[in-house]
Amino acid sequence: MAKSGKVAGKKAADGTQTVASNRKARHDYLIEDTWEAGLALMGTEVKALRMGRASLVDGYAAFQGHELWLEGVHIPEYVQGTWTNHTPRRRRKLLLHRHELDKIHSKINESGKTVVPLRLYFKDGRAKVEIALATGKKHHDKRQALREKQDRREAEREMGVKRR
Repeated sequence: MAKSGKVAGKKAADGTQTVASNRKARHDYLIEDTWEAGLALMGTEVKALRMGRASLVDGYAAFQGHELWLEGVHIPEYVQGTWTNHTPRRRRKLLLHRHELDKIHSKINESGKTVVPLRLYFKDGRAKVEIALATGKKHHDKRQALREKQDRREAEREMGVKRR
């Protein structure tokens, strides 16, 4: 971590600072649609995120009533926090427009669909999470994706050898 206490990640061209990304989700799921959602956080959670500490690996989103909640995301306790520190794996409310919530809710009711977090970042000083509607991949789909990726790498390598 830098001495200034800034986020460990670099700023992107669009002004966002990525805190955590869930690369495993893109391997385990077929991503169909994505949304940007705000998060209802406590002060110590924001400070811990600004230090660049979070894990989205076990995270998912679920409806309770008419609200969408982010569960399983680990934001460790703020090191310099006091007794007001947060619980690391608590449920966090996702802030979306009603029409977006209705759309997500109708799509989740289809079998095999789930909502997973892909990326946690700061945009204009506010914590945001990119969530995706996803369908779980079967084991043979994962193998096929890995095979295609390997074939693409080999083809690029061969093209690089011919250009030299």
